Amino acid sequence: MLKFIDSILNRITMYRLVLYYLITILFAAFVFGFFGIMPNNPIDLAFSTFVIVLVSWITNWIFAKVFNVQTNVESVYITALILALIITPVTVTDQLGIGFLIFVSVWAMASKYIFAVGKKHIFNPAAFAVALTALTLNHPATWWVGGNLALLLFVFVGGLLIVRKVRRFDMVLSFSIIALLTVAITSTDSYSISIIQTVLRSSFLFFAFVMLTEPLTTPPTMLLRVFYGAIVGFLFAPAIHIGSFYMTPEVGLLIGNVFSYIVSPKGRYTLTLERIEKSAKDVYNFIFTPDRNFTFRPGQYLEWTLGHRHADSRGNRRYFTIASSPTESSVQLGVKFYKPPSTFKRKLALMKEGDSISASHLSGNFILPKDPNKKLVFIAGGIGVTPFRSMVKYLLDKKEKRTVVMFYANKTLKDIAYKDMFDRAQTELGIKIIYVLSDEKGFLPARMTGGLIDAQLIAREVPDYRDYTFYISGPHAMVEAFKKILITVGVSRFKIKSDFFPGFV
Repeated sequence: MLKFIDSILNRITMYRLVLYYLITILFAAFVFGFFGIMPNNPIDLAFSTFVIVLVSWITNWIFAKVFNVQTNVESVYITALILALIITPVTVTDQLGIGFLIFVSVWAMASKYIFAVGKKHIFNPAAFAVALTALTLNHPATWWVGGNLALLLFVFVGGLLIVRKVRRFDMVLSFSIIALLTVAITSTDSYSISIIQTVLRSSFLFFAFVMLTEPLTTPPTMLLRVFYGAIVGFLFAPAIHIGSFYMTPEVGLLIGNVFSYIVSPKGRYTLTLERIEKSAKDVYNFIFTPDRNFTFRPGQYLEWTLGHRHADSRGNRRYFTIASSPTESSVQLGVKFYKPPSTFKRKLALMKEGDSISASHLSGNFILPKDPNKKLVFIAGGIGVTPFRSMVKYLLDKKEKRTVVMFYANKTLKDIAYKDMFDRAQTELGIKIIYVLSDEKGFLPARMTGGLIDAQLIAREVPDYRDYTFYISGPHAMVEAFKKILITVGVSRFKIKSDFFPGFV
């Protein structure tokens, strides 16, 4: 069942999944309102949603032009639909209510540009807007989406899909534990009643699944995300206050956003294309010049935004591992082109020298261990080799010798990317590299073998494999298969690291 779910999730981006999720909840609320299952008037809901979406789109378009920033239209719709789900709908004749919707929509979009550093916004836009209206207009959000049992199934099931897509169970779990503990301890009701009411009758689930997990305002590493979730979870409890000022979910999230900003890499980068090099069959290396100093660790990834019209279901944003090393002046992106290519990759392939792409949200724990004495096995499948290209190039430039064995799986010899550099690493650093080619027939040169990477091959090439830490990068099915194989042959789960970034399941 999970494989089937993952196969579906792999077809759409995180942003598109969240957008579908919000649309589904709104549609369900409209239907339930029409049949009297929910108190909201469906006409008011439709009207309010229309006003919020329209004003948000216009405001975002104006600010994007003024600040000359590439934007993702999907993020505009996502923020607008979140506002529609947490602000009580108004009637067509309610002029003050309409004015409030316009005010909150404008500020949600404006916060992405005004309260931004290095073209990266600091605060969750929807949370900022509703917190501002509560403080200035004394008009707080009602979070009505969380108070309706009729919507609970949609919120819960869809929310789990989002968390599985972005792999943020650690953060959601830390938030949930701390939030519910704080609610139980500070409530005047019994522990069980407080927890049940919070889960079923408040914004708790929607907040955890949608607001908390927004990638651009969350920390980049697992440990920091756990702290982030715990901070927001503590502040989520309604009884927490500073003097006479009581916390609300949105204020708690904004405080968490400040923590995230302090501990996270700063800003958005504009990368200008220098040239494109062919690395292997259907694999191209895009070499960019960053607009300012760019610091990262080998193996980390970026969210890349390339604006184009009529984007397909995967949108105009992608998460790609940085193929270059921090020791190189350029920022490199290794991409394999499949047929038919997505609209994003078609646009990427048409880039000319001097064209630009924006990138942000540097993240990732798939990095070299600090201890240089740790023995490592790299297992790469196809274009999943890019983080290893970054790591190996870094070791070469630093002349740092480590005990590394790398298995690199492809179909044919022509599919091997960055072979010259890996061969150089064998000679200069003693890194042992085994190229595994599933479709090659006949005689193969030294350090190449036919077939597939399996437990027997690993045991033959790395007899003491239980002493090694394994890094696996490639298609999701391959990564999961190797995890099972390694655990079966006695490798500790704590010695298995897999490459992951949101949008790649």
